[in-house]
Amino acid sequence: MSALERLAATVAARRGADPDGSYTASLLAKGPEKCAEKFGEEAVEAVIEAVRGDRARLTAEAADVLYHMLVMLAARDVTLEDVMAELARREGTSGHDEKAAR
Repeated sequence: MSALERLAATVAARRGADPDGSYTASLLAKGPEKCAEKFGEEAVEAVIEAVRGDRARLTAEAADVLYHMLVMLAARDVTLEDVMAELARREGTSGHDEKAAR
């Protein structure tokens, strides 16, 4: 099991946890919109670090993005497995072709 899969399992396990004892549970308790907002904030921070060229800061922000993406997905009952299945479905398809098919 990869670190990302373990993180997804931890996020899923925190869904019913006490928001006072779990940051993940506190985010989920605020609803999908707040989870999406937090994901967006972290994504912007990652973009800023990518532009700045600070590899260590970009790495840290990218980790935050992945965590908050998993929380956002969980808030809408989308699993990492769902996302991985979609990626597998697209595998071998040109990005241009995939985008044109949408």
